[in-house]
Amino acid sequence: MYLPTHFAEDRPEVLQALMRAHPLATLVTFGPDGLVANSLPLLWSAGGQGHGVLRGHVARANPLWRESRPDVEALVIFQGSETYVSPSCYPTKAEHGRVVPTWNYVVVQARGPLRSIDDPAWLRRVLGELTAEHERSQATPWSIDDAPADYIDKMLGAVVGIEVEIRRLTGKWKVSQNQPVANRAGVIAGLRAAGRLDAAAEVAARLPAGGPD
Repeated sequence: MYLPTHFAEDRPEVLQALMRAHPLATLVTFGPDGLVANSLPLLWSAGGQGHGVLRGHVARANPLWRESRPDVEALVIFQGSETYVSPSCYPTKAEHGRVVPTWNYVVVQARGPLRSIDDPAWLRRVLGELTAEHERSQATPWSIDDAPADYIDKMLGAVVGIEVEIRRLTGKWKVSQNQPVANRAGVIAGLRAAGRLDAAAEVAARLPAGGPD
């Protein structure tokens, strides 16, 4: 990933927070037919020998778990907020006109070896953790134990667990840091007016101390 220094983000707590807030990842692996990309939710957990581990599952019919080459690291991409930025947001447009459109985005990339885990007990535990994580905001959280045991056993037989031990973790926050403070304030105002509060907050969070709110 192309990563200019001013867009780099390496604080572990920030990268982990994005992975938990945007768990639907793109998992890229290498198999007999070349690169393969799958979209699936992954749960970050502490552990392993690097930056933690990512755990999830795929359908048993998905060849990913059988065909991914163990000697090639998997790439996992987590996409955070992203948005188009119009030059009209910049005060400098009226001053000299030397402005162009761009795209702001935040992304985390994790790399590491992928292993498949065909173990019902492991799967039940991980799926329980994954479900609890995403059900916590529901008025009446659903639990695996809410479904009949024989039905859950059948569902567990239809999936295979996967785990990626993160050896390398990279974050890129491209949120107008290369613009003067006045233009960054204009971007925040423009995004807020467009209802893109998440993207506006990312720009605001990286304003220099004492910059506009």
